[in-house]
Amino acid sequence: MKIILETPRLLLREFEITDAQSFFDLNNDPDVIRYTGDSAFKNLDEAKALIENYVPYKRDGYGRWTVVLKETNEILGWCGLRFIEDTKHIDLGYRFMKKYWNKGYGTEAARACLDYGFENLGMKEIMARANKENIGSIKIMEKIGMTFWKEGDCHDEPGVYYRIIKQ
Repeated sequence: MKIILETPRLLLREFEITDAQSFFDLNNDPDVIRYTGDSAFKNLDEAKALIENYVPYKRDGYGRWTVVLKETNEILGWCGLRFIEDTKHIDLGYRFMKKYWNKGYGTEAARACLDYGFENLGMKEIMARANKENIGSIKIMEKIGMTFWKEGDCHDEPGVYYRIIKQ
């Protein structure tokens, strides 16, 4: 297990094949993927394939990470940074199982990812985007100090872009 970050309540680690069932469950909740542009996995093999073919760790040195609750070792979802090739931006993203919404886990994990990007990876700017109707995601961006940047496309829907620049 390759742990990347630790917060008071959470561990963020690289994806492992044993995460497949949790990722399958996560992406098969219509409320969770409502604003993501993703579709549900057809079967567990699709979730395994996502993990087995995930290249950002080797290519970029970072990526999305599995979020684990330290107290119980439960997988809550994922959070992390992603390099967007066509725009050259660093994107902060997160997705959590519905039963863990509104408990501060998303904010805690996202803040840790920002800190890691700035302090450990030398990033100067990190952005995030959300569907305009995804109020929960927008609140997380605002709580971690990101500010509105612009409106734009988010998975073929009207979206908002936020960013934070290292001071």
